Amino acid sequence: MAAKVVKVGTHQVSAGGKFLIIAGPCVIESWETIFTTASHLKALSAKHDFNLVFKASFDKANRTAVHGFRGPGLEKGLAMLADIKSKLDLPVLSDIHEVEQCQAAGEVLDVLQIPAFLCRQTDLLVAAAQTGKCVNIKKGQFLSPAEMKNAVKKVVDSGNENVMLTERGTTFGYNNLIVDFRGIPIMKETGYPVIFDATHSVQLPGGAGDASSGQRQYIPTLARAAVVAGVDGMFMEVHPNPDEAKSDAANQVPLGQVEELLVQVMKLYNTVRELPDISLPAPGQCKQFVTV
Repeated sequence: MAAKVVKVGTHQVSAGGKFLIIAGPCVIESWETIFTTASHLKALSAKHDFNLVFKASFDKANRTAVHGFRGPGLEKGLAMLADIKSKLDLPVLSDIHEVEQCQAAGEVLDVLQIPAFLCRQTDLLVAAAQTGKCVNIKKGQFLSPAEMKNAVKKVVDSGNENVMLTERGTTFGYNNLIVDFRGIPIMKETGYPVIFDATHSVQLPGGAGDASSGQRQYIPTLARAAVVAGVDGMFMEVHPNPDEAKSDAANQVPLGQVEELLVQVMKLYNTVRELPDISLPAPGQCKQFVTV
């Protein structure tokens, strides 16, 4: 299918276009944390020439334990994201979990993100689509990449073609995820941009018993591999002091080191998009090699 061009705020995202970085803390913890992070990321986007969307969740509704920190909630969280958007002139993204959140979220957010656990929820996908804003659907840890075309169709059939898909790992036994990089070209067959979530892909869901854990040290390896596999953008959670973060502490990128990672990602992306595609024949379609 021909590559689609998707609008994300003032940005345009497509295969071979300007690279998209979606980055910010897992959850809104304080104004200081999100403003410091967003300001630094914006400076890096200008320095290294990538499109930036700032992300932070107003509510983390799928915490492992009932006492886990969830964020400031819909009204206060959206107000804080609206301030980031206006003060720094940045598109903003947050998760939605319920149909009732979509209208209010659509008035502020440039991207409504469907959490992986909810990627099959038809009513949520339709309501998000009807806001007219870009809908980023995270691939469920329990789904094959090919099945994500069905989630895309729910949004498109609801009148919204601003859709992106995000790979974030697949359940691999208990408390573990694995990334099958074949999923990136498979999902790109929908024609819509595919993003790689470099930080949740190293998460160990429920790995700490009453909380999730993670393996931050493998983020650079997976991020580099995803760019070579052909992603159109990168999602990463970034925090000024990850070890003190109130959610996803083990798999957020330290703000002070994110530039080093982004430089490598951009170098690889600029190299890969200049390479011609190699299309090998399917089994049974090879031609005999003949010497001359």
